[in-house]
Amino acid sequence: MHLLLLEDDIDLGQAVLDHLEAAGHAVQWMKLIAQAEARLAGEAAIELALFDLQLPDGDATELLRRRRAAGDRRPVIVLTARDQISDRIRGLQAGADDYLVKPFDLDELLARIEAVARRSGSVAPPTLQADALKLDFAAGRAWRGGEEVLLTAMEWALLARLASRPGQLWSRSALEQAVYTQAGRGEADSNSVEVLISRLRRKLGAETIRTQRGLGYRFEAGA
Repeated sequence: MHLLLLEDDIDLGQAVLDHLEAAGHAVQWMKLIAQAEARLAGEAAIELALFDLQLPDGDATELLRRRRAAGDRRPVIVLTARDQISDRIRGLQAGADDYLVKPFDLDELLARIEAVARRSGSVAPPTLQADALKLDFAAGRAWRGGEEVLLTAMEWALLARLASRPGQLWSRSALEQAVYTQAGRGEADSNSVEVLISRLRRKLGAETIRTQRGLGYRFEAGA
């Protein structure tokens, strides 16, 4: 999944980032409410957010209220040292989907993310059938017209990200971060996403991945 982490504690933020990336998630780490708000408003690829509440530039509960008022229904898990019942109720009433009190176990955080994602429908289905194309997300395999298509790790990572939400527009930067984290690679080359998409179109059909010039790419489930 593509996650946003809002946390100003450097040690905790780094530990969470490392643990989530090791589990295959793509993470954008923000340390200020203003940064997180701008990213959430402009980046549709983010699927779930993790909010610390007390940040240097304010209370993230208000950010959560604003995002919900704007119609943003992406799940949010609150991570905070505030352990009073009243604080938990306030966070949930503002629109949080779950609440985890610091200090917390990183594996429990992973389990909470997976549970919230399942409830919200953010997790990709185990398989996807799109006319002649079939994808098995659990096995990391693809078929076209009944014949298996052999894909590299990077090609599959990109295809799985695009196909996780058919019809959604993904920016190149979002695909770069998600794909390279999932495939266990470093920074992306400037044209690497374009190269991978070109390969996928040759293997799966040119109509499978659409380009919206200047904005990004989308997977066409009915292609």
